[in-house]
Amino acid sequence: MNAPSVLVTGGSRGLGLLLARTCMRRGADVTVAARDEEEIDRAVAGLRAEATSETGTATGRTCDVRDRESIARLVRETAEPRGALDMVFANAGVIQVGPAEAAGEETFRAAMETMFYGALNTSLEALPWLRKSPSGGRLGLIGSVGGLLGVPHLLPYSCAKSAIGALAEGLRAEQAPHGVSVTAVHPGLMRTGSAGQAEFAGDAEREHRWFAALSGLPLLSMDAERAAERIVSAVAGRRARLVLTPAAKLGSAAHGIAPALVTETDGLVTRLLPSSETQRAHTAGTRPGRQLTRRPAWQRMLSTLNDRAADRFNQVKGAA
Repeated sequence: MNAPSVLVTGGSRGLGLLLARTCMRRGADVTVAARDEEEIDRAVAGLRAEATSETGTATGRTCDVRDRESIARLVRETAEPRGALDMVFANAGVIQVGPAEAAGEETFRAAMETMFYGALNTSLEALPWLRKSPSGGRLGLIGSVGGLLGVPHLLPYSCAKSAIGALAEGLRAEQAPHGVSVTAVHPGLMRTGSAGQAEFAGDAEREHRWFAALSGLPLLSMDAERAAERIVSAVAGRRARLVLTPAAKLGSAAHGIAPALVTETDGLVTRLLPSSETQRAHTAGTRPGRQLTRRPAWQRMLSTLNDRAADRFNQVKGAA
């Protein structure tokens, strides 16, 4: 019997890399795809170094999920040798941090093109091949708790992830008669080391500090390897929806019961973030987190776990 065939977009680092690793350890033959060829080479080298006779295999391919032709080629080249795909994770994403005014329209457009249209393109190209899976195809669309409620200073991300959640729910209903399951995955903060890859607008230094600190706190964030295990299990088990981390579950439930109260609370939380007056002193646009390294000692301590994750999960050039 052939090993399951798995495709992971945005699979060269962070959560995508961990999803690929988890599937490979479970015996699947995994293809990881991303735009950066150097990142893919490092990721695949790391995966292959872990391979044994009991694991699956790892293959890397370059792809820009924003380009329908690029994703069509990726899916075709991955699926044709077997005549089907068994599991697909649409995970490619970007994170932009800062107030909407400082980020600007292009930041929203970039978020939608990479995350929503990336997930849409991946889904539309993969579904015909998933329907050919002997065991019934499985599609996992990676959203976020940020897509279940609007998060201040993360609005481009929230808007795109919200659209992914709606796409997952609708596709699940449409594909059920064809034997394909679609799982909407909504993680909260995970320790993937993503702060260095994120883009920061307005007072970029201060935005980077709070994001890096909060995303590394054990009580607010989740171990990314454990998150990947739960996500793969949920998609393999054909669950309709998975919300990860206690904080994300609480936020989602509260928004469902009392959305106005949650919105008002967000307004209070926003006052703790860099102020509007501070933001106006900075130019529009974003800066990459890898350029923002100045942090007080206490903030470096709070983000220690996230910094370690960056080294482990291929978020830093030269780390495998």
